[in-house]
Amino acid sequence: METHPKKRIDLIIEMPLLRRVTERFDKAGVTGYSVLPVIAGRGSSGPWAADGQVGGFGQMAAVVCIVDAARVDAVLEEVFAVVKRQIGFITVSDVAVIRPERF
Repeated sequence: METHPKKRIDLIIEMPLLRRVTERFDKAGVTGYSVLPVIAGRGSSGPWAADGQVGGFGQMAAVVCIVDAARVDAVLEEVFAVVKRQIGFITVSDVAVIRPERF
């Protein structure tokens, strides 16, 4: 089966930033993304867990999208403007997709 190279952008962000980040994805022309809850982890300040948190504060979300390599910088500029001073991280990796018209 033929595959096509793309870029995957993963963000781990604080839940209150989610709406602003997805709006930036829309502005950058990202055609789709997935949002997943992050229930626990370990960062520079040590381990943490979402257990017992009320509302969105203290909770984290993972946001994943796949884009053409030519669009990565534009997408990153949009979302980094929102998250640069916040807890979390952004990664970019190479992926291969089967249906390139979807991204």
